[in-house]
Amino acid sequence: METVNLFGLTPEQRMIRESILDLLGRVLPRERIKAMDKACEYPAEAYRALADGGWMGLLYPEKYGGMGGSYKDFAVLVEAIAYHYAGVAQAYLVSAIYCASHIFKNGNEAQRAQFLPRVIRGEAKFALGISEPGAGSDVASIETRAVRRGAEYVITGQKLYTTCAHVADYLIVVAKTRPDAGQAGISIFIVDARQPGVTIRPMDMLGRHTSHTNEVFLDNVTTPADWLIGEENKGWHCLMACLNVERLGMAAVGTGNSFKVLDYTLDYARNRSAFGKPISKLQSIQHKLADMRIMAENARLLTYRVAELIDNGQPCVLETSMAKIVATDANFNCANLGLQIMGGAGYTCAYDMEMFFRDARVGPIGGGSNEIQRNIMAKLLDC
Repeated sequence: METVNLFGLTPEQRMIRESILDLLGRVLPRERIKAMDKACEYPAEAYRALADGGWMGLLYPEKYGGMGGSYKDFAVLVEAIAYHYAGVAQAYLVSAIYCASHIFKNGNEAQRAQFLPRVIRGEAKFALGISEPGAGSDVASIETRAVRRGAEYVITGQKLYTTCAHVADYLIVVAKTRPDAGQAGISIFIVDARQPGVTIRPMDMLGRHTSHTNEVFLDNVTTPADWLIGEENKGWHCLMACLNVERLGMAAVGTGNSFKVLDYTLDYARNRSAFGKPISKLQSIQHKLADMRIMAENARLLTYRVAELIDNGQPCVLETSMAKIVATDANFNCANLGLQIMGGAGYTCAYDMEMFFRDARVGPIGGGSNEIQRNIMAKLLDC
């Protein structure tokens, strides 16, 4: 039984939620998720089903094959996907949002026409290459180099923690075109992931096994000069232009999965008996469940607040950072409390809780760590 209160959603948004849960329930049943997690198998069927349903294009204009939906619609969609399984939500976001939004917001019309319809139809998957062994949160310190040679750029470097690169057709690569210029030397490129010189090596990570991260090596890789996104050396501004929607997506994942963990734990607690009654009747358990609901609800309120601010053209960098912090922390803390409630059963691989726990831990780290989000907030608060 779902604990989510749907007050405030339009009939269309309720339809989005119902459609997604029905679709994923059919193409990706719970027992299949556990098997895929163990095998580190990409959720290709679920991804294909989302594309066939048109959901990859929810945010994009109809002329590219999209739906022209709102950011509130988007938050509802991602929350519903993550309620079913966070790994599918991550696979969806990486290609359809984190990468495609760079093309949509910062690319030229030829790039939009070439790539967006293919992403929306599920024909082309993208992965975003930013982090490197010596540059995670400090993007200005990246060392990957791109040198212009005639009608091409030649790119050399290494990327780390590149989610879903192992299934990507193309990469969005952040590189330096002016090596010593810091932020002012960053440029962004579309790169064919299947060409010679690109090596992709899966990494063995704690969680999110079905949409796992990878090392990407670029050895004198060429890309057409007209696949430069935006202007040369202006990539920092392009990155900043996409952050609100990226972090909104992360907040929606944290929200949806927080509610999933709560409902999963509630079901267990109602059916597990100790001392002659269901453990859900024990006050120590009830208080943990109440705290989980508070955290999930707070995450949802902030996430939807950000979506509404973006829809209304309001500046909301501070609110987006806050939502990302609250929702990803809530997701992990709910999983931690849920595991504690389930005790030894939660620690075994026979139940989903250990997977929830592993998968949730990346939220406060990825996409700009929650420490970085607090730095952003402090700067905006003029501390």
